[in-house]
Amino acid sequence: MKLQFIGLPPELHKGLSIICEELGITISDNGFPVIIDKEEGSIKVSLTNQDGRIRYEKDVHFFRALGLFIENFKVQNECEIVEEPQFDTNGIMIDASRNGVMTVDAIKMLLRKMALMGLDVLMMYTEDTFEMEKYPYFGYMRGRYSEAEIKECDQYAYELGIEMIPCIQTLAHLTEALKWNYAGNMRDTEDILLVGEQGTYEFIEEMIKTTSRIYRSSRIHIGMDEAHRLGLGTYLEKNGYRQRFEIMNEHLQKVVSIVEKYQLKPMIWSDMYFRLGSKTGGYYDLNSVIPKDVKDSIPKNLQLVYWDYYHTDQSFYETFIEKHRTFGSDPIFAGGIWTWNGIAPNYGKTFATSEAALAACKNKKVKEVFATMWGDNGAETNPFTGLVGMQLFAEHGYAKEVDRNRLAERFSFCVGGNIADFLKLNEFDETPGVGVDNLKESHPSKFLLWQDVLTGLYDENIKGLSMNDHYAKLAERLTIAKQNNSNWAELFEYYIQLAKVLSIKSEFGIKLKNAYDHQDKKRIEEYKDQLIELRDMVDVLRTKHRSLWDSTYKSFGWEVLDIRYGGVIARLNTAKDRLTNWLEGKAENIQELEAERLYHDAPWVMPEGALGRNSYHRIVTAGAFSN
Repeated sequence: MKLQFIGLPPELHKGLSIICEELGITISDNGFPVIIDKEEGSIKVSLTNQDGRIRYEKDVHFFRALGLFIENFKVQNECEIVEEPQFDTNGIMIDASRNGVMTVDAIKMLLRKMALMGLDVLMMYTEDTFEMEKYPYFGYMRGRYSEAEIKECDQYAYELGIEMIPCIQTLAHLTEALKWNYAGNMRDTEDILLVGEQGTYEFIEEMIKTTSRIYRSSRIHIGMDEAHRLGLGTYLEKNGYRQRFEIMNEHLQKVVSIVEKYQLKPMIWSDMYFRLGSKTGGYYDLNSVIPKDVKDSIPKNLQLVYWDYYHTDQSFYETFIEKHRTFGSDPIFAGGIWTWNGIAPNYGKTFATSEAALAACKNKKVKEVFATMWGDNGAETNPFTGLVGMQLFAEHGYAKEVDRNRLAERFSFCVGGNIADFLKLNEFDETPGVGVDNLKESHPSKFLLWQDVLTGLYDENIKGLSMNDHYAKLAERLTIAKQNNSNWAELFEYYIQLAKVLSIKSEFGIKLKNAYDHQDKKRIEEYKDQLIELRDMVDVLRTKHRSLWDSTYKSFGWEVLDIRYGGVIARLNTAKDRLTNWLEGKAENIQELEAERLYHDAPWVMPEGALGRNSYHRIVTAGAFSN
């Protein structure tokens, strides 16, 4: 396809070249003419037999409009499209702090997809994964970004009309940064900085000075969420007990003064103020009372970020938006694309919460939104599975309501994938026994992969649910899906193998325990042989996962998943040896199989419609994993 662009502003030339290469378009003086107009207001795309026209206001609107034009140019001769941007900014936040640190090439790929979608903000959540020369242990062996790497991504984003914003932590969530001895004098608890300590503010200033130098943006997210034990560690020993509102505001004032020194505009997560005002410590407590003097003492140039990935009721979001406005400014809203804690995405929860939240944001005229894509507990889920949620946020950004058929068409064009096939990944966790849309955040695929076949901590939770059959059928459907999504073959190959492993491993422990209870040595002999096959299948899964990891992330962090897979393989070998010794009369019994199986309901009471969710260490053993 050859196109000639007439009236293209110079600032779009590099970005246009990037997108044209992505889409296989040739820019030529004798190509089909496309007239470009930059004007305030809505996006307008038109196409006739003679020419095309694109009208846009922001640079990212041009790239979205270009995508709309090309999408229609391929299938018809005439069209006229008008879109009204619903938000001033709309983007995503990627987590580079839970072991998965995306490579520069992967970030660039994500940015190209964002430009076509029309998303214009990329927040980089880096607790300790950026380079600070004065603190060599900061991000040590964690895949931290060099200044050059961030600048390269920032420049690339700028050329596509996207603002990259640093998202750091200046109070809590700093376990990995504070574990080294250099941090001993500025550590309140294992993850919270020591408020009031001079070294703390020298450390924070170095973070802010560094990010101000390497990011083009004049905005910065300084975190400050979930500091649950603020003032209750070393601070308490040094200063005695103080109201945490006072500690929080004292610290915030000092950090904001540093931010202002570098001419930056700060934002923070808002939850600590609501938690401190709640009798139960809950963020979403509608009865939370925040004293007026506390609200008045919050810096006026500070933006609050209301994060909420949980509610499916539009009215709740609207109520909480108004609660944030009592602080004297409009909040930024942060929703969630559920890529965290599990080994597969939770699209049901993503859609249910995002639809309600974004409808509320439009109704309440919230100006800025973004979607978080966390990687909690090892970044097991590949971030590109989040493209479905990104497309959803993007389409909500340009229409009052989103049509599912149109969403699928846009996903096909922007991502090069079939959305119906991607949505099949939801079935890894929306299994028999799990409620519709998996709203209780159950993660059966994770605990069934990692749990031990001998101890089977989750076996009682899935008893009688035909999990093996569920995953066998899913493997067949994903095999067809892979054929429909050649651009994403590696992603689907991994999930096909995961489904195959789970089609055997899910109920293996239940069957093994049953055979042992009946002293059925013939079946035990068969299971012993199957353990070898299963072990080899898990190793194939490991190599496919590693290949997918290497195409997305830096090498650092993979060692954690290698160890997890290695643990499964080692325990399968041990299980085979235990069965062999018992069958050969070398062992009187198999102690793990002698033990009674109990329903796993910790650390949360299991809600109806869930089978369980947990961190790795609570899945693999009932023993003391780290003590």
